[in-house]
Amino acid sequence: MRWGAGGAPRRVWGRVGWVAVSGALRLPSRHELRDVARLAAPIVLVQIGLMMMGTVDAAMVGRVSATDLAAVALGNFWWITIALFGAGVVMAIDPVVAQAIGAGDDEAAALGVQRGIMLAAGVSLVSSLLLLPTEGMLRLLGQPAEVIPIAARWVRVQVPSTLPFFLFVAFRQSLQALHTVRPILAAVVLGNALNVFLNWVFIFGNLGAPPLGALGASISTTIGRYVMTGVLVVFGWSTMRPMLRPWRTEAMRWAPVGRMLRIGIPIGVHQFFEIVAFGGALALIGLLGTIPLAGHEITISLASLTYMVPLGINAAAAVLVGRAIGSGDAEKARREASAALVCGVGFMACTAVVLMALPGPLARIFTSDSAVLAVTATLIPIAGIFQMFDGVQGVSSGILRGAGDTHVAMYINLLAYAVVGLPVGAWLCFGRGMGAEGMWWGLVLGLAVAAGSLGWRVHSHLGRSLARLEVDAGTAADRVRVRG
Repeated sequence: MRWGAGGAPRRVWGRVGWVAVSGALRLPSRHELRDVARLAAPIVLVQIGLMMMGTVDAAMVGRVSATDLAAVALGNFWWITIALFGAGVVMAIDPVVAQAIGAGDDEAAALGVQRGIMLAAGVSLVSSLLLLPTEGMLRLLGQPAEVIPIAARWVRVQVPSTLPFFLFVAFRQSLQALHTVRPILAAVVLGNALNVFLNWVFIFGNLGAPPLGALGASISTTIGRYVMTGVLVVFGWSTMRPMLRPWRTEAMRWAPVGRMLRIGIPIGVHQFFEIVAFGGALALIGLLGTIPLAGHEITISLASLTYMVPLGINAAAAVLVGRAIGSGDAEKARREASAALVCGVGFMACTAVVLMALPGPLARIFTSDSAVLAVTATLIPIAGIFQMFDGVQGVSSGILRGAGDTHVAMYINLLAYAVVGLPVGAWLCFGRGMGAEGMWWGLVLGLAVAAGSLGWRVHSHLGRSLARLEVDAGTAADRVRVRG
């Protein structure tokens, strides 16, 4: 295989680069690879920081009691299932603002940000209402009776934090589209430090506070969301001010807001099916007993940590592809997409090798229990295979989001997780007697379907005549065509 003109290196490294030379996509130059790495690196740190807050909560509450720890895990799963759907809706900001900035259309970018804030306010209200009946829903799901009241209180305490949570998402996506990531990183670093301190105060009852266990962790998280959003607004105000002032009356028009909803709702559904599939796998493996569940938790923790990199590249790809389309340069959009795939899949290929080569040592980092070690050492190599598909699907969904193509990705996720991954995993787990290993092979198959389908969608969609999203336009005929 060969690169294009210009005296660049003539060979493509391994299989990672195959998609970049097929059909619509183009081999990226060092410039595009650098673009992706420069934007993705701080976003990866942000993702790790956000994940660490939940990890720290679990580690500190685990010192109180197993019941409190289970309540945090159960409450957090219920919260995140609803919150990720809402966050997906707000992510309509990504293509609208990035493409407007690429086109040099400051007015459309400002309107996109302001409408994104309106979406954040709307989904916070809906999410709050959905979170209120948590206790009844957990009882319907047959969860442990002693855990349900604590988990329900944990969720109720967080209901007032839904608005700052979604505003944080809106500001984060807007700043990323504007290539300004430092304020987000600063907010997450300060949020993590505050979370540890407030957990110490409220979980264990220090500085005169009563010891509240799991409830204390929820109070800390709620306060932390307000502080993080405030820090983000203050640190990012110089960048965001032209986007927010003056407030445009056009931002209140229903028709453009409705078009943003049509972009954002499929992203929310996409994320919803993904979290439900992995939550369903957790629940089904839990029926096998404590040992398989512990092995699964260790393995999914490793996979989740490595996934932060393609997740950061996902966000960078959405911005870079969106900007290129907005500027009218379809060829650049294809090269940026290729660069994102090379970076994301290349990284996950490296982690796959590590997971498949060192399952025992990796498992021993988390546990010394011989039974749990045996299960974990069996699952980690499967997670290595899992990595490659996860990298492709994670980055591809960001590319499609940047292009404003969100509906097909939603249907692909429905097929991959609800029709293939979870049902096949359950059949292998129970029907074929493969246990947790069978469930993981089902997840691998689901991810393979998602990766293949999303990769093909990127290939076919970017091969077409691309159009900038115009949410203020009345019809698709009013959209601006993109050269290339």
